[in-house]
Amino acid sequence: MLSYDAPIPPKGQDAPSPAPLTASLPNSIAGSAKQPSIAQMSSVAPAAGQDQTSQNNHIWLVTGPAGCGKTTIAEHIADANGMPYIEGDSYHTPANVEKMRTGVPLTDADRWDWLTQLRDESMRRLNDGAHGVVVTCSALKRKYRDVIRVAAYYDSSILIHFIYLDAPEEVLLQRVSARQGHYMGANMVHSQFDILERPSDDEKDVFSIDVSRSLDEVKRDALAQVHEVINTEST
Repeated sequence: MLSYDAPIPPKGQDAPSPAPLTASLPNSIAGSAKQPSIAQMSSVAPAAGQDQTSQNNHIWLVTGPAGCGKTTIAEHIADANGMPYIEGDSYHTPANVEKMRTGVPLTDADRWDWLTQLRDESMRRLNDGAHGVVVTCSALKRKYRDVIRVAAYYDSSILIHFIYLDAPEEVLLQRVSARQGHYMGANMVHSQFDILERPSDDEKDVFSIDVSRSLDEVKRDALAQVHEVINTEST
C-alpha cells in the first residue's frame, strides 16, 4: 500500500517571523518560549471562560506520524471548503530538514519555534479574512498540540480542531518505504512512534480517523467530521 503523501517540495510560501505571542498569556498558563507549560489547556477549545462571537474561525490541524497521509487529507479538506492550506513541512528550518534527512530525530527544542510559527501563521491567515485554515503538523505529543491551542487564548473566536490520522506502525512503515523523494525516511517512522502520545479522551478537540483503510474512505470520513462541526455551528 502506498503512502497517501506525495513528495513535499517547498511550496514557495513566505513564512513570516512574527513576534512571539507569549507575553499576553494568563500567568497560570504562561511558560517560556522554548518550553511551554500549558498542560491545563489540553482539554480546552476554545478559550476557557470566554464567550464566543457569532462568527467563529476554525483552525483544522491534520496530524499523525509520517506516512499517515496528512498532506493528501489536508489538501482535500481545504479544497472542498475553500480554505487556505498550510503545509507544515515547508516551515521546518533547514537544520531540522537536514536532521530528518539523515535519520536524526528532532528534539523538543527543535520543534518549539516550528510549532509557534505554524500557530502564528494560522492566526495571520484568519486575520486576513479566512474563516478557516487547514494545517498539516505531526503534533506527536500532547504538549505540541497545546502550543497550537494557545491561539484560542488570543482570540476567543478561534476554534481549534485536530484530525488525528491513526494507523499501526507497520502500515506506515510500508507506505513511507514506498514513496520517493521525501526527506522523511522509513527509519524515522519508528522514532516518531517512540515519542508518539496518542490523543487522550479528555482532549475534546480531537477527532481520530483510522487510515489503514482506503484513501477514499479516509477522505470521506475526514470531510464528514469537518462538515459536522460546521453544520452544527450554523444551526
